[in-house]
Amino acid sequence: MKKLILILPVLTGIMWGSVGTFVRKLTEAGADTFTILAIRTLIAALLLMGILLITNKDLLKIKIKDAWIFAACGLLGTFSLNVCYTEAINHLSLSLAAVLLSLSPVYVVIIAGLFLKEKLTSRKVLCMILALIGCALVSGLFESGGFSWSLSGIIFGILAGFFCGLYSVFSKVATDRGYDPVTITFYSMIFAFAASAPFTEWPVIGSFVEAAPVGNSLFLLACSAVTIILPYVLFTYAINHGGAGKTTIISSASEPSSAMIFGIILFAEMPTLLSIAGLIITIIALTLLCREDESA
Repeated sequence: MKKLILILPVLTGIMWGSVGTFVRKLTEAGADTFTILAIRTLIAALLLMGILLITNKDLLKIKIKDAWIFAACGLLGTFSLNVCYTEAINHLSLSLAAVLLSLSPVYVVIIAGLFLKEKLTSRKVLCMILALIGCALVSGLFESGGFSWSLSGIIFGILAGFFCGLYSVFSKVATDRGYDPVTITFYSMIFAFAASAPFTEWPVIGSFVEAAPVGNSLFLLACSAVTIILPYVLFTYAINHGGAGKTTIISSASEPSSAMIFGIILFAEMPTLLSIAGLIITIIALTLLCREDESA
């Protein structure tokens, strides 16, 4: 059973690594960043609400005084993270965008050190430096003919990782106040949708569905289920039964690896030896960083 539990964070990483494939298809259909985010979060919120209404309505309850925490999770976390990550995906290779996002533990360590007064050890600093070196290798920065990349894409990727780190910090605040992870996720989706809805081009989504009513409707449903609902459920279950440390390490390792494989198969983004080495270095560094953070 324990070995079976370890498969769950692998599946979680694969699903999160598939985000780029959904984003690029919707981008090709004419959907911009805000439209993609709005439809993903709307469907995810509706699915979660339906599940909670059937299973546990109490998880929908929050205190008014704590609303700012969920607003922070939704706006500084989910909304900002997804806007930046979508832009990164559209400007970089899938693997590089995923690696930049996977650097979020680095930002969490820095934020925790600055604001939560957690100790910043020399081992953590070394791990962060190694992760950045690995990221540079994945980008093709040190070779000719490597992955194509742009400065704006790199900036968006770095910001995506930063906002992912902020989401972790604020969600921890909510958890410490007794809120269930499902509640945090649900209201994060609500706030993210509210922020993106005014900028959403709904006719584009309508045209996308009209082009293939059944197929594209299922695609949108799968987009939210595969990239938000299912990985969240599997990740939470794995943490509860397999431990937070192992779960985080395995999912952090499998996400950029999966993104690289999706890039190879679907978009002919062939990696170089240096980029593969960079991915391995980044995964090792993040693994050591997660272990260090867990034991600290």
